[in-house]
Amino acid sequence: MRAWDDPPPDAAGEDLPALDPQTVAEVEAAGIDLDPDARRAHDVRPTLDDRAHRDADPHTHPHVRSAAGDPPVIGIVGAGAVGTTLGVALTRAGWPVAAVASRDAQRRSRFSQLVGGTRAFAEPNALLDEVELIIVAVPDDAIAQVAGGLRMYSGQAMIHTSGLLGAEVLAPAMAAGTQIGSFHPLVSFADTELAIAALRGATVAVEGDEQLLDLLARMAAILGATAVRLAPGTKAAYHAGAVLAAGGFVALLDAIARLAAVAGLDEAGALAVYGRLIEQTLGNARAIGIAGALTGPMTRGDVGTLRAHLAELDARAPGVRDLYVAAARRELALAEERGSLTPEAAAALRDLLAKRA
Repeated sequence: MRAWDDPPPDAAGEDLPALDPQTVAEVEAAGIDLDPDARRAHDVRPTLDDRAHRDADPHTHPHVRSAAGDPPVIGIVGAGAVGTTLGVALTRAGWPVAAVASRDAQRRSRFSQLVGGTRAFAEPNALLDEVELIIVAVPDDAIAQVAGGLRMYSGQAMIHTSGLLGAEVLAPAMAAGTQIGSFHPLVSFADTELAIAALRGATVAVEGDEQLLDLLARMAAILGATAVRLAPGTKAAYHAGAVLAAGGFVALLDAIARLAAVAGLDEAGALAVYGRLIEQTLGNARAIGIAGALTGPMTRGDVGTLRAHLAELDARAPGVRDLYVAAARRELALAEERGSLTPEAAAALRDLLAKRA
């Protein structure tokens, strides 16, 4: 594979002209590095404690290697929603997915049926001999365990799809001449086909070794997405925002639907009635900014309306009250920042919300 900087030729199993041992000794004694490119390729993460051991043992890949300019041969560890979606999407885009590993036989079977042409394994280790780029698409809590049980060959790369964890969680799988990174599509994976469609125009957060980032950007592009590079140490905040945008928004929709049910609307009716307002609000935020898009009683200092809402929630939808109060507090803070409330109105609203804590 030539998608990222190749390992030195000797690590790839190619023949090099032999040098006279005495000449080698004299050159090295003079402080001249005979193969500086190899040293750079191996020195991918100098903070790792075991770097010296890996640099002395390149662990050369036995056979799989894509042609120059071709995409890498891919293997996916994990045949759940994310792994299967990426497998199908990458295959449709012309990137070869050669293998999948999953301990769940039904998931392996479904993956193979949807992707086609893949070898399926129960254990991730068996996949390493078949591929160049390993995508670890398992739950966050399992990534470290998976990486700890693998050791890549020189010339291979490994990425995970977690929005929370950094690339360093994959460090135990590294050997000399390997690279690690992460690739997190900001997409809901509730349904395979819907997720594949959503990848077009989506954002993919990438990070990891410098030589790998160009490949990850290419991979995002062939899926119709745009790669963005996160600042170091920001993934937890980035991922918390993603959770609010996906799961948090679903929780908000559920609360809206429960209130609509009090008014006699079913779920479809609630989405029809309130969906247009949601879309308009999002459009306003894009056009005039988030703070400018804020409307409602919290921007007007309407204490009577807030009091009536809270009383109704207590009586008919108590499960929604905490979410409403939390959102109202954030709205109040935005309204104050915007300068749309008098100090007296802000204090009255804050006191009323405090009583409902």
